[in-house]
Amino acid sequence: MSALTVDHGPGRGWDDLVRIWEQTDAPEGCKVEIIEGIVTVSPAPSNTHNSVAWKLQRQLTTIIPKDWGIYQTLAVAVPSRSGLYIPDLVVAPEAVVDSAPTQANGSENFIQAEAAELVVEITSKFNAQHDRVSKPAGYAHAGVPLYLLVDRWAQGGPTITLFGEPKNDVYRVLQAGKFGDGIHLPAPFDIVIDTDAFPAA
Repeated sequence: MSALTVDHGPGRGWDDLVRIWEQTDAPEGCKVEIIEGIVTVSPAPSNTHNSVAWKLQRQLTTIIPKDWGIYQTLAVAVPSRSGLYIPDLVVAPEAVVDSAPTQANGSENFIQAEAAELVVEITSKFNAQHDRVSKPAGYAHAGVPLYLLVDRWAQGGPTITLFGEPKNDVYRVLQAGKFGDGIHLPAPFDIVIDTDAFPAA
């Protein structure tokens, strides 16, 4: 099943997009996002996709500060790029998530992307380009310090790439490898992610 798009009509502002996003009646388990001003609906991730997310989360849980959380369904907003994404993992301070509705432009349904310390996207077969192109541009634009892309559908076999040092809409590649390679996340994480057990696509 491929991702669907919802026609929101011309001239819609950010508040209109968010309202459409909040009111989109998608099947349970589907992911509804706004990508470059278009509301998209993607099918629920596969078992192997979820397995990779869990293996990453388990490693990160051991090293993050006590007042940070790891979230699998937390939406992050980049209004200046008409984007509202639901990464596979978001690492952010718990206080940010708890206080999101009271912050400027806050909502009980999302946080501002710049509050995230790390976002992780794991590609799915039918919408991998979003994770490779559109979303990293949005995360970089918001100033998210680290973006980890697990590309299970990369040409030549699954890869894992760590991006950092955001400037404007662009990240620098900090490290890249294939499944089986260790990927070092710098401070404040300072951990080598073990990818040996990541299942292939």
